[in-house]
Amino acid sequence: MSISAISLRSAVFGRASVATNAFLVSAGVLALALLAQVALPIPGSPIPVTGQTLGVLLIGTSYGATLGITTFLTYLFIGIAGAPIFAGGAHGLSRLTGATGGYLVGMLVASFVVGALAGRKWDQRINKALFTMLLGDVIIFSFGLLWLHASLGKSWSWTIAAGFTPFIIGEVLKVAIAGTSLPLVWRFVQK
Repeated sequence: MSISAISLRSAVFGRASVATNAFLVSAGVLALALLAQVALPIPGSPIPVTGQTLGVLLIGTSYGATLGITTFLTYLFIGIAGAPIFAGGAHGLSRLTGATGGYLVGMLVASFVVGALAGRKWDQRINKALFTMLLGDVIIFSFGLLWLHASLGKSWSWTIAAGFTPFIIGEVLKVAIAGTSLPLVWRFVQK
């Protein structure tokens, strides 16, 4: 079975045209940009709580590995080029090379991994979908914490306190939302 064997996108749209894929990438970039603006600053941390991780998990899984990573790469390129679509209306290469860069790289990798697992139907049953979303979050925060620690040179205890602990409750909710909504959507699509 290939990585893009089946996704929610392919189940709904079948063999999508270039125009359909371009529309989906544009819609995904817009969704990521809007979710990134739902940003709550964390006192003492350069990393805000955003809705962006939820978008990455849903888009990566719904679109599949190839279109999911294409969507997130497009989002990154547009933001680096100067469009104010990163958290808090930020833009530019400094977002990728600074303290937040690891989270963005983690989101890129996670979009591919959750899309690849969805291609193996891991998004169709709640137990596997929850695991897939949790794995995506682990990838995002692993890259994010390693990068945050390296870029700022702070202690590991500071890194965990500033880059992980404030996010736990929100991420549990995002994993629950993504991990339960996709199997429900699949039930509807399969009928």
